[in-house]
Amino acid sequence: MLQQASYSQPELDAMFNVANPPSMQLPQGQMRMIDRIVHISSTGGKYNRGEIIAEFDVLPDLWFFKCHFPGDPVMPGCLGVDALWQGLGFYLAWAGYEGKGRALGIGGVRFFGEVLPDASTVRYHVHIRRIFRKDIVMGIADGSVYVDGTEIYSAENIRTGLIPTEGMSTVS
Repeated sequence: MLQQASYSQPELDAMFNVANPPSMQLPQGQMRMIDRIVHISSTGGKYNRGEIIAEFDVLPDLWFFKCHFPGDPVMPGCLGVDALWQGLGFYLAWAGYEGKGRALGIGGVRFFGEVLPDASTVRYHVHIRRIFRKDIVMGIADGSVYVDGTEIYSAENIRTGLIPTEGMSTVS
């Protein structure tokens, strides 16, 4: 992976729109909750061990507003949490690790706001705490989700792993 300080939406689209899976993956289509990486670094963040800041553009006709909830549309909180996992997985690949990205857990999440259809931008800020390397590579981080500049979720002990291809189960 070409290590840059930021990635535009067209760069992310090109990176993951290939016939052979790249060394790292982000969900595609409607499940990708990251439109661009506005900053990524191996220093900085709360722990000075690295950080990633990513953004997602909110459009009033997004798929989840139609079903969650009719007459009271709101972005599901789990999609914001998934974006934190996605960001941490991207960071691990950006840092040079390889494998299939998988969410491994989260220590705690607090919700104190929501994303509504009239919002403009959701921003995810992931602060790297630690990276373990053994049978898999596992990143541990804390993160926050912001909508139009206001923090609406916080998460602790976000865990994402990069699992070697040969170690993947074929169970679906």
